[in-house]
Amino acid sequence: MKSLKLLALISISLLSGCASQLDNSNQCGTVSSFLAPEPELGQYRAVVTHLDGKPVISQPNYRLSVGEHRFTLAELIDSPDLNVTLAARTPKDLTVTVAANTRYHIGAKFNRDKIYNGKNTDFWQPEVISQEPYECQFPESQ
Repeated sequence: MKSLKLLALISISLLSGCASQLDNSNQCGTVSSFLAPEPELGQYRAVVTHLDGKPVISQPNYRLSVGEHRFTLAELIDSPDLNVTLAARTPKDLTVTVAANTRYHIGAKFNRDKIYNGKNTDFWQPEVISQEPYECQFPESQ
């Protein structure tokens, strides 16, 4: 009787181990940079220049594997309140932890807490503006 119980426990353990090994290889999430700016909220568009350290041609959507991804963004803030030099308008990095079937909208947040002049780069920060459920799946490999 004890050996039967032991065998049942081992079988259940093995089966539960197999069931928890889901195939995430074709799951993905989407990062988007196309939302219209909302200047009254300090939100502006940003252009993606690099993804995970590699230069990219900017596009509105990036379908990505689940996990952490690093974006380098250049802000497109066109506020009359911004008085910094061109040298201050430098790209910044944003790390997004992508979950399956989720879309993240990214952009530039204009920090209006004080007047920024000259070469002060603190006038903006990259951010995830919003996120929403969004079905995403990589095509099956042939």
